[in-house]
Amino acid sequence: MIERTVLAPGHEMSRLIRGGWQLAGDHGPVERDSLNDGFLAFFDAGITTLDCADIYTGVEAMIGDFRRHLLNARGAEALTRLKVHTKFVPDLDKLGSLSFTDVEAIIDRSRARLGMDRLDLVQFHWWDYGQGDPLAALHHLQRLQADGRIAHIAGTNFDAPHLAQFAAGGVPLASIQVQYSLLDRRPAGAFTATAAASGTGIICYGALAGGFLAERWLGVADPAETLTNRSLIKYRLIIEECGGWDRFQALLGVLAGIAAAHAVPLSAVAARWVLDQPGVAAIIIGARSAAHLADTLAIAALRLSAEDRAAIAVALPPCPPGDVYTLERDREGRHGRIMKYGLNKG
Repeated sequence: MIERTVLAPGHEMSRLIRGGWQLAGDHGPVERDSLNDGFLAFFDAGITTLDCADIYTGVEAMIGDFRRHLLNARGAEALTRLKVHTKFVPDLDKLGSLSFTDVEAIIDRSRARLGMDRLDLVQFHWWDYGQGDPLAALHHLQRLQADGRIAHIAGTNFDAPHLAQFAAGGVPLASIQVQYSLLDRRPAGAFTATAAASGTGIICYGALAGGFLAERWLGVADPAETLTNRSLIKYRLIIEECGGWDRFQALLGVLAGIAAAHAVPLSAVAARWVLDQPGVAAIIIGARSAAHLADTLAIAALRLSAEDRAAIAVALPPCPPGDVYTLERDREGRHGRIMKYGLNKG
């Protein structure tokens, strides 16, 4: 049984979310002919929430096509149970001059791609705190919410001070999407407390560190010099922040033992740990096809014991420093240099 939660009034969702980043560029070819069947398999299994973004090339249109497929295959009632989370990510070079008209155009384009009069949840991202006014942009989103084009306003990758600022400025976020895993535990503690104070649920991406938290990497030599997939490059940098490949391998060994005892994939142990953390409303699993459905359902079925959690706690490597997304905001640093800052041009 897939756990469910009410993120905001009228927004009941599955606590496991199927992510869409892996369906965009840089992740290999997508099997378009079976895409809707894969989406439907996840939906029928109870994973009724999808995550996408305006800057994930082609993904909003894919989900718009699936919404039409779902309506035809399962009817109008099923369509009401599907929740689609998208993002609003203005380009870096637009932050200083962003107007209501700019925001409106991007939101209306997402509505058209998804085939939705009203977007269920819009997660707002801001590349550089030193440029423009993110609170003013949130007030633009509120205008679109007031006229029925957005149901709920959320955020992604904002730190604790900005969550507090937004709440004080009259725009408490329904949720905040951040990277959270056994490796990257930056959201724990103060950030979680700040989110709770404004009633903001935490939605986690990177729970499997881009696929590194899986059996296939146990006992494997460090692939740092051979990686070409941008997602793997990103999360390999996180492993380095956490003490390096040997510390990572020690963690994988502990997770493998727990997974064997429960007869589940190692990835299920890693994901379940995140789902059980305080303040976490849901986690995003970036499954590319229905071939990953069984492993995803194993997360829902798993219950970690006190002994499991204690063993994991001993094996945890050092955590990357700072608040959430602090390392990634340094565009001159190794984390920031791999980002793409201008994907919302059309």
